[in-house]
Amino acid sequence: MSQLDALRDALPDWAKDTRLNVGSVIANGSSLTDTQHWGTAIATAAAIGEGSTLRAIVDDARNAGIEQTSIDAALAAFSVMAMNNVFYRGRHWCSDDVSQVPARLRMQVIGNPGVAKVDFELWCLAVSAVLGCEFCVGSHDKVVRDAGLSAENVADALRIAAVVSAAGRTAVVVSALEQATV
Repeated sequence: MSQLDALRDALPDWAKDTRLNVGSVIANGSSLTDTQHWGTAIATAAAIGEGSTLRAIVDDARNAGIEQTSIDAALAAFSVMAMNNVFYRGRHWCSDDVSQVPARLRMQVIGNPGVAKVDFELWCLAVSAVLGCEFCVGSHDKVVRDAGLSAENVADALRIAAVVSAAGRTAVVVSALEQATV
């Protein structure tokens, strides 16, 4: 049994739809390359921050043959977007003159992520969707579409992000409920 199977099986009956989607959306592949698919799952699991979900996805990605450089790049996409999403989302909510101020944040990894740029940008898009930055989602969507990814590819990345988010957040709630009944 894979770690992802164990994670799926641990989801309670009230999360049946999430449990089914973990199997169909994450475990069964998508229109994306394997690296894009697993990188999206890793980056969004990191964005959720729930340890068992992240460990299960990274373990299954390794078992699927995903190289450590791609795993590291997916984690880098999460890290840089965790910073950028706060800045750009916050700047968007401020007065117009704030939107003209440069970020002045170090983000060199975006220029040299160590993997195909389109893959890294796709992972940034997925993380931005999970973390709720409309500006960053739109920006990264344009980059990946200009690089040749289809609407189906983008939708698959968003679908993976949605399921990973639901699984990770459900695991947090299950853990809290278990602790409350002890």
